[in-house]
This record gives sequence, C-alpha cells and structure tokens, in this order.
Amino acid sequence: MWRKTPLKDQYDVVIIGAGVHGLSIAYYLSKRGITNVAVLDKSYIGSGNSGRNTQIIRSNYRTSPSVRFYDESLRLYEGLSQDLDFNLLIDKPGLLSIAHTDFALEGLMLRTEINQALGVESRMVDLKEIKELVPLINLDPDSRYPILGGFYHPRGGVIRHDAVIWGLANGAYQRGVEIHPHTEVTSIMTEDHHVTGVLANGREIKCNYVVNATAGWCSTIAQMVDLKLPIVTTPLQACVTEPLKPFMNMVIMSVNLSAYFYQTARGEVVMGAEIDPYSSYSQRSTLPTLEAMCTAVLQIMPCLANVNVLRQWAGICDMTPDFSPIMGKAPGIEGFILDIGWGTYGFKTGPAAGKEIAELIATGKTPEIIKPFALERFYENNPLDEKAAAGTAH
Repeated sequence: MWRKTPLKDQYDVVIIGAGVHGLSIAYYLSKRGITNVAVLDKSYIGSGNSGRNTQIIRSNYRTSPSVRFYDESLRLYEGLSQDLDFNLLIDKPGLLSIAHTDFALEGLMLRTEINQALGVESRMVDLKEIKELVPLINLDPDSRYPILGGFYHPRGGVIRHDAVIWGLANGAYQRGVEIHPHTEVTSIMTEDHHVTGVLANGREIKCNYVVNATAGWCSTIAQMVDLKLPIVTTPLQACVTEPLKPFMNMVIMSVNLSAYFYQTARGEVVMGAEIDPYSSYSQRSTLPTLEAMCTAVLQIMPCLANVNVLRQWAGICDMTPDFSPIMGKAPGIEGFILDIGWGTYGFKTGPAAGKEIAELIATGKTPEIIKPFALERFYENNPLDEKAAAGTAH
C-alpha cells in the first residue's frame, strides 16, 4: 500500500492527523499537483475516530450550509471507489428518521422542506410506508414511545471506514504524498505570526502550511500556536451484536430517543446513542451507556431483546458550542489551517472537507461552501446551530 520513508527536512504542507480528514486533504492536494506533503500521526493511520465510528453517511441536515456541505460529501463518497480504484464497500439502503412526539414530527417536516428546496432527496413517510420499509419495527400505538411518522432519505447508508482510510492513504501515496504513522507532533514553530514548521519525533521539519486535522486532540494542537478553541471533548459510544440473519435493510434513527442502528452485511446490528453526559478523553465503554443504547433500540425493535452484544467501544469527539465544525484559516496565524470540531459528524464529511481545504491551500482563498464554518463565527455571535435544528447529533 505504501512504503516507509524517512522524514524530510522540509515540506510544503504538514497535515497533523492521519484519519479520514487528514488523508482526504492529502489526497485532494495531490490531485492538484501538490505532493510535497507529509501526513503525521502519533499512532497508526485511522487509529482515532476514523476507526471508532459507525460508518453512517447522509446529507439530510437542517441548516442550509450544512445540507449543502454534507450533500457535496455524500456525492463525493458515491464516486470515491471509482476515483480511487479501490472498493470502499458503500451501501445505501436508505436512512429513516422517526419521531415519537408532535414536536419532533414538526421538526422532521421542516428538515424535509429545506432538503427538498436544496435538491436533497428526502420525504416524509407515514406509518404504512414505515412498516413497508422496516417490517419488524414496533408501531404499537400503546407502546411507551409510539412512532408518529418518519423522514426518509433514500441516499443515506454506510461505507466501510477502514476501506475509506486505506483507499485514501493508497491514493495519496501513489501520487507522491508521504504518510508517517507513529510520528507525534510536539510543537509548532512560528515566526511573525506565520507557521514555519513543526517539531515531530524530536526533529525540526520546515513547512509553509500546518493543517490541524485531529479529532479529540485539536485543542492540544491549537495551543501550540497559542490559539484557544471553543471546544469541549466528550466520549461517544457504540456497540455491535452477534450476527443475525438479514431482517432489516435500513439505517434507523430516533429523534427523541437519540438512538440509531442498522444491520451490516455480515448480519451484525450496529447501535449508537448520544454523546456521554460528561467531558473526558476516555475511550473506555461504560455499562450505563450500553443500557441506554439497548433500551432505546428495543423500544423500536423489540425482536432484538435476546440478542447478544459482542463489542462496545468509544471515540472522543471535539464538540463546538453549536455542534458544527470549524474549517478554514486560523485568525491571526498565517499558514495554520483548521479542519476540526466535527463532533459526531466527522466521518460523513471526509471527502468534502479534504477537497475544500485542499482548494484553500492551493488558491489561498476560502471556498464559499465552507465560509459559514469559520472560527470567527463565535467571535461575531453567529452560530450555525445544527444540533438544535436537526434534533439529533449523529
């Protein structure tokens, strides 16, 4: 896939973080002919949230900047296997968001309208169609959380996370990018408010641009240039069951219960819930969260009651106050580029973030599609509150 190469003394661009975002930036830079690039990671590639997510891709968000950006990423994902000549195992069975209250149902209707206005295929579905889409779903009107209706996004689905990482890494490497796992950046060098290089594994490496594409540690990297970020790091947990015979072909999300689940091609059921109620850098799973996930999913799919959970894991998410990412130039620090604060959304947006950040570096101009996600929005009291608008964090 790629060879181990010695670190050079100088690069045009150093990317910190060899997850889906860092590798995507490197790949799209290489497509523009910028190949004197090093991707550095303190562990193995994909060792962070790129290897700890639940693989869901979708674009049915609520605010117009988010819908446009996530739809660009979904379109890129749809053609990425062909572009990379690498099978990413994409599967798009559709995504069904369900509501258990009138208020949640109204929220889904608003999302439908904004999606349709922006050309994203989504529609409301009634209980009859929900039953046709997911025959084993619980539609008992006397259940504790009766389902009132749903919001169907046909292009939603999943894509294999490790295949995405290996495909992007291979694609970037074949075009001349260097990938250096187990290479920890411990300092960023600056002069006259401009980055000049990094210190990694005890070596000084000069560069014109440093990209912060880390998840969980972006605040630590930003502090190296005395940049304080409005970010809190919080764990997010998920789990997977033993394999079962096929019984559903849909990604299901509950707005009110903050739960989501789907069945993989191997028959396992992947389940997730909301972020943990406390800030932490812990990647350990917990029993209370497992109980919460299973309780919510069983309200929707009671037939899973006696199924065994095989594995549970956690990632660490960088959460901004408005639950939207930070992309673009760092104010006051020339050459320091931000692709951070993705919270629970990051895997979905790897291709679009990579493409747009690569354009920013190549042209020196911030692409229009990512301007709403600039760090300065917090200074100007202009948040992009996707969490409140969409009603679910994933």
